[in-house]
Amino acid sequence: MKNILFVHQSAELYGSDKMALFLVTAMSKRNHTVFVVLPSKGPLFDKLEKENITIIIAPVIKIARNMFTLKNIFSIPFQIFNSFKIIKKQLGDTKIDIVHSNTLAVLIGAFYAKWFGIKHLWHVHEIIEHPKFISDLFPKLVTFFSDVVVFNSKATQDFMIHKYPKLQPKARVVLNGFDSNHIESSKDTINEFRKRVFNANSDEVVIALVGRISRWKGHQLALDAFSKVVRNYPQCKLVFVGDTPPNQENFLIMVEQKIAEYQLKDKVVLIPFHNEINTIWESIDIAIVPSTEPEPFGLVAIEAMQASKPVIAANHGGLVEIVIPEVTGILFEPNNQEALAHALEELIGDSEKRNRLGKNGSQRAKEYFSLQTHSDNFEKIYQTL
Repeated sequence: MKNILFVHQSAELYGSDKMALFLVTAMSKRNHTVFVVLPSKGPLFDKLEKENITIIIAPVIKIARNMFTLKNIFSIPFQIFNSFKIIKKQLGDTKIDIVHSNTLAVLIGAFYAKWFGIKHLWHVHEIIEHPKFISDLFPKLVTFFSDVVVFNSKATQDFMIHKYPKLQPKARVVLNGFDSNHIESSKDTINEFRKRVFNANSDEVVIALVGRISRWKGHQLALDAFSKVVRNYPQCKLVFVGDTPPNQENFLIMVEQKIAEYQLKDKVVLIPFHNEINTIWESIDIAIVPSTEPEPFGLVAIEAMQASKPVIAANHGGLVEIVIPEVTGILFEPNNQEALAHALEELIGDSEKRNRLGKNGSQRAKEYFSLQTHSDNFEKIYQTL
């Protein structure tokens, strides 16, 4: 069994955060000893604590635009020293076998592994196209600092190897996976939830976009398409579930302005990060993932499929490895509001098709994206290090 130092960028519970929770918990149950480094406390911290996972709060050296100011660059060595000191103190005499850096956003795991001569696995969840400097730098950085680089989709791997082919020998693909242990709610409970949270009746069609309100998740594209659809199908509602990233509240303001512009205040519901996410999936009718840039994977598509909901997704990135057109959902031309509107109308007006695609999606999620398969693949990689 291995002693694993698992470094993650945040203590929230969005896509990569959930995968961190699922994988760490699974590996702990396989009798590995996992120490998780987080930058702060939060929902992920609470979940890990309930699983009796040892958590170390320390600087993780997160990649951000403001990192490259002169002041912040000079502070990096002091942050590294401070982080090393905290981690070593918490570990005591424990010898770490593997450092697992979860997402490109964290650097401390790479530095720690290199400094102390420990095997390093970098788990890539991102497709970074901009800024170009970072996009070109990361493949070289990852290759230099890693013994193995694990990508969460073939799309993610292909993007980075195209940038730097020398990465190829270290590359592996492990598709994300998880199992929902949620107990299905009764029809009355779902109807009550729809009324209370969405202000939607049982005969209304609820469309949901779950994810951070950010530059590229497609919230404005969704509003553009929905404004066309609602004219012909007034019995539908659009729900956005998620907060903005820290210090990016301007994206929420832009969404609110567009809702006002289209006069959709009574038809669009904004819900912050929600602990009852499984009940939300149960209570909607259609899931959309209209990302304007390629999704590295698209975990929300899997979550929706596990809840037997049809998925309308942009036809690029990792989503094309998840959604099978006309079998589990619909893929539309990225950034095309007309194509998205057409796909929405197709499912809003056909409840039988919604149910059929949702049922197929649930079966596909269980067969191809289970936590068992995900953790088995990581187990094999850990044993090679």
